[in-house]
Amino acid sequence: MKSPSATLLAEVRTFRQNHPDVRYVDLIALDIAGHFYGKRYPVDMLEKVAAGSPLKLPQNAVLLGAQGGLFKIGDYCFNDGDPDANRRLVPGTLKPVSWESQPLGQMLITSDGTEAPIEFEPREVLAKVLERLHLKGIHPVVAFELEFYLFDKKLDNGLPQFPRDPLSDDADDQPTLHIDRLSRFGDVLDDMAQTATAQGIDITVITAEIGPGQFEINFGHCDDGLRAADWAALFCRSTRGVALKHGYRASFMAKPYLQFPGSGMHVHVSLYDGAGNNLLAAHQQQPLRHAVAGCLGLLPHCMPIFAPNHNALRRLGGTVNAATRASWGFEDRDACVRIPESDPRNLRIEHRLASADANPYLVLAAILAGLEHGLEARQEPIAPLNEDRSSGTDFPVEMLDAVRAMQHQQIVRDKLGAEFVDVYCENKRQDHLAFQQEIHAREYRWFL
Repeated sequence: MKSPSATLLAEVRTFRQNHPDVRYVDLIALDIAGHFYGKRYPVDMLEKVAAGSPLKLPQNAVLLGAQGGLFKIGDYCFNDGDPDANRRLVPGTLKPVSWESQPLGQMLITSDGTEAPIEFEPREVLAKVLERLHLKGIHPVVAFELEFYLFDKKLDNGLPQFPRDPLSDDADDQPTLHIDRLSRFGDVLDDMAQTATAQGIDITVITAEIGPGQFEINFGHCDDGLRAADWAALFCRSTRGVALKHGYRASFMAKPYLQFPGSGMHVHVSLYDGAGNNLLAAHQQQPLRHAVAGCLGLLPHCMPIFAPNHNALRRLGGTVNAATRASWGFEDRDACVRIPESDPRNLRIEHRLASADANPYLVLAAILAGLEHGLEARQEPIAPLNEDRSSGTDFPVEMLDAVRAMQHQQIVRDKLGAEFVDVYCENKRQDHLAFQQEIHAREYRWFL
């Protein structure tokens, strides 16, 4: 077998041969807020990194808030000297970028797998959860589904405008599930799908959703949880770039319109043993019930992950297929945890609560932690919605309440890491407070 450095070096050299016009490659990673940070490297320097030269970036880049600023979190950021931390290249992710004006490449980097991983890096948090499950003989298979909106490229006084229908040049302002919209916006959607495929992402189904200009993309089922989350993260970046190239804005904002459905991140998860047997289907599906109970038990304590900002909390309740309480059901899209109809081999849960702008690494880590907790605790879940439409337990819908519920939950701290939980909760608390530091015009209308 080739060594990791030999494999990476071969990948970089093959890329250079296939794309001789590319002079720079963006080395990127997802921060806590779900935004990419990184550096633009000359491709010849990238070859040196692949051969084993150190790759270092500031540790605190992971802690950036939603607007890119740094918050004082314990001793991080302003009392630690802003140290560098090692990163490594993620094999198989060096791909060309087609949506920029110049030839460019991009490649994922991460601290997981280095000698001193950053405990609060999202990819590292997920990597630790997956490693723990693998040691227990549990192997997840994961598929993400992402909803997003298209808007006109130009904003109207900072507000989004409906996208222009390419055939009529009228605003696409009608909520509809009609498949005709896939044809009308076929050029940009096809480019999004082809670009994602070129990035190594397994794109499957494309759906026109209910909201005007709203669509959903499904990804293939993947037996590597890190890769599945990589796909979701990379798709968001490429889709925004492709949309701009076609004269649109693409946004994964959770609730851009109050009167129309929000955009969610739906995650399908099944669990298998080393022999390929579906663990959830064993013993008359009793493990499935335990796993559901665990998911619902931890859900109220992971809300800052599933709804990571003020706008994401707006999405919950009051519109189609958005739950207001922690609930489950068979073939029920009003539930947080849906059990799709399937044969025993493909039995799985569909976790539907997270917003489309949530961090996919953290969302998957929280879901898997809930499943793991359920299999350990072996408790029965509450009644499914199919039996009782009022079934469900409350979860916090205000950010500061959600942060408190997460930070002081010992099981979440054990499963996701106490250091991560403290850092993440303080990041969300500071983001929320920063969001409040602006007087909206409505306040003057109401109170001046």
